[in-house]
Amino acid sequence: MATKKAAKKKSSGSSRSGTSRSRTTRGAAKKSTRSSSAKKSTRSSSAKKSSAKKSSSRKYSPSAGKDVQREMHAMKRGKLKSGRSGKKVTNPKQAIAIGLSEARREGKKVPSKKK
Repeated sequence: MATKKAAKKKSSGSSRSGTSRSRTTRGAAKKSTRSSSAKKSTRSSSAKKSSAKKSSSRKYSPSAGKDVQREMHAMKRGKLKSGRSGKKVTNPKQAIAIGLSEARREGKKVPSKKK
């Protein structure tokens, strides 16, 4: 009986060390591929950022931003009303839409609506 227990301990100990070795080698291989793919993605994103900075300009004029800010403030105080129905506006997205709409009517630099 003593030999069976000793054999079990030896076999179980060797299998544990064998699996841990294989796990580390697999993990190391995965890590190396991840790091190289991560490096590629950072390079491409930095290249995109630098080219975007050169050709971009302001999409919204500063005065359009002030219009939106004014409407947001009115909404938070509970004073902002919607168009025809006159109901109180409680959704921040709706307040932003109202501010941008007013800026468009005044002829400020604001991108056109998405359809």
